Amino acid sequence: MRWESGQLEALAAVVAEGSFDAAARALHVTPSAVSQRVRALENAAGAVLVRRTRPVEPTGPGRTLLRLARQVDLLGAEAAAEIGPRDAGDRPVTVPLGVNADSLATWLLPALSAVEGVTFDLHLADQDRTVDLLPAGTVMAAVTSRRSPVHGCTSTPLGITRYRPAASPAFVERWFADGVTPAALARAPMVVFARTDDLQDAWLRDVAAAAGCAVPDPPRHHVPSTAEFLAAVSAGLGWGMWGPLPAPGTRFEVLERAGQVEALSEQTVDVPLHLQQWRLRSAVLDRVTDVLRDEARRALPQR
Repeated sequence: MRWESGQLEALAAVVAEGSFDAAARALHVTPSAVSQRVRALENAAGAVLVRRTRPVEPTGPGRTLLRLARQVDLLGAEAAAEIGPRDAGDRPVTVPLGVNADSLATWLLPALSAVEGVTFDLHLADQDRTVDLLPAGTVMAAVTSRRSPVHGCTSTPLGITRYRPAASPAFVERWFADGVTPAALARAPMVVFARTDDLQDAWLRDVAAAAGCAVPDPPRHHVPSTAEFLAAVSAGLGWGMWGPLPAPGTRFEVLERAGQVEALSEQTVDVPLHLQQWRLRSAVLDRVTDVLRDEARRALPQR
């Protein structure tokens, strides 16, 4: 079956922009034109491709054709670049990328800034969940903790993100005066990034296993921003896993020397990171992979 590139472009724009009106503005056409193209594509596919929700969501068949639309756009831009020089009005190719917050806050942006002629559409998710965006067609590549490649993708090791439990001295004095024990950890408030954040709980499981006791379940503050998470810990809101180290380790050392934060334990939680990307022969994706791999290996500890 042959697919019309204009219809695929309309589908990708609707999903990326979240609505038919926004897609029309991005494509410089009327909402009616976008609706007609998507409906024609649905007729050709014999299936509903998007749910008309807010934002628009692709169905299963819609995700399949969304992946095709992304590939067509990418390969078309590369073919045009090989044929001749870019016109001043040509738009750069866009690479949607799944990334976790700590990578975004530390090493990722310097790497992306080295890639010319590409714009990035970053999708933020926990490092355990970014990989789910690949088969959905939402992203072409993802920084993830999952090593095993999902279907149709390759996996490249990047390095390790390392975290250490820490708190402010005043917090330690109040909650851990008799030591960082399982009983104290069950009472002391904890700062977590999001409800899917398992870093603190992973360390608590190790503590419980070493002590032969139940895993502590402390009160939790949810602070879904990397900078504010670290600020909350240093301000004494609760204890949390400080990191990733060593990238923000300089800040930790400065605050530690200034008496504003201290480690609760020398034990760390190490999270390996990998870059998974579509198995697609693409010079653009290869360039993105190369810069991310090189910057990660420079900035992150390696096994």
